[in-house]
Amino acid sequence: MSDMQRRIRVAILGCTGSIGTQALDVCRQHADRLEVVALSAHSSTAALVSAAREFGAAWVGVADASHGSDAILQELPAGTHRCVGEGRCAELGVVSEADCVVLAVVGFAGIEAAQRSIEAGKTVAYANKESIVCGGDLLMPMLKKGQLVPVDSEHSAIFQCLVGEDHETVRRLWLTCSGGPFYGMSREELRGVTAARALAHPTWKMGAKITIDCATLMNKGLEVLEAHHLFDVPIDDIRVLVHRQSRVHSMVEFADGSVKAQLGPSDMRIAIQYGMSYPERWAAPCEPQDWCFEPPLTFGEADEEAFGCLRLAREAGRVGGTLPCAMNAANEVANAAFRAGACGFLDVERIVGSVMEQSHVERVDTLEQLRECDARSREVARKVLAEV
Repeated sequence: MSDMQRRIRVAILGCTGSIGTQALDVCRQHADRLEVVALSAHSSTAALVSAAREFGAAWVGVADASHGSDAILQELPAGTHRCVGEGRCAELGVVSEADCVVLAVVGFAGIEAAQRSIEAGKTVAYANKESIVCGGDLLMPMLKKGQLVPVDSEHSAIFQCLVGEDHETVRRLWLTCSGGPFYGMSREELRGVTAARALAHPTWKMGAKITIDCATLMNKGLEVLEAHHLFDVPIDDIRVLVHRQSRVHSMVEFADGSVKAQLGPSDMRIAIQYGMSYPERWAAPCEPQDWCFEPPLTFGEADEEAFGCLRLAREAGRVGGTLPCAMNAANEVANAAFRAGACGFLDVERIVGSVMEQSHVERVDTLEQLRECDARSREVARKVLAEV
């Protein structure tokens, strides 16, 4: 068998976002190991076509149907299969040509692709935390051992620390957090911050939605719920640890008091690459850290009073059922409104809290139920937003 035939065949859903473009960087570096066979984008069709031509992808998808006829799509190579619409793009996760699906779609929209990819038995390099937060009760029981490898830096770190360990010996997870651009600020100081300031993350380069979530600490709240599902650890045994240098990506504490941590540069490509290479480790996609010249590493406690979104996420996780789905839907509406200047920073928390209070919580049974909860919660969030 030739080297080309032994390559892992990869579908990247959400290839034009922050995670997706970095996944393509990894595929460039390891072209002898990885073959891109399918790509999707929400609406950035020019970038999608450029990537499809570069990597020779046989399948492409455009989630936003209003961009499904963009003229640039005529420049796709002859014979390229094209899918339009969110539902059709989810089908790219099941194409027979793909061995591994990098799920980098942002928000609740990724849940259908997650379900289909898992059902099809694909290895999933998972970066869509919202679908685990909302549908973990549905998705986790479907998984086979080693089928899902998390790509978020924190969850990749925990995953790596747990390799070879007995789950029964886990005492606590330490989920690290940079603290975002407003660390140490009071609620009064937070009242007047702008989206432009919130988008200036101190250490990570990410998409706009997740960067705002990092500023409100909702992203860390979502990650607490994600870790709860991924690693079967109670919500209250997951501690958020502010670590401004973003070198310790998370830690696992064991019953005997030992703590294992995964450290490295603030470069998402390391976790993305491990998501595709697991259980192997390949040459680094970035410059290694010289620990002799690193500044001191510091740690602190997250302020859940000033940054109430983290507290609300924990509450949603403790209650469970459909409440995390409602919380996530409200946050997506509020996050977008803040970015558009339609509400203030603290209004994000207020909108999420109001929607949670108005939610009727049910046990999660079906994907359709979650879709209905998502739609209903978005409508409530828009009504609350209109009163801001």
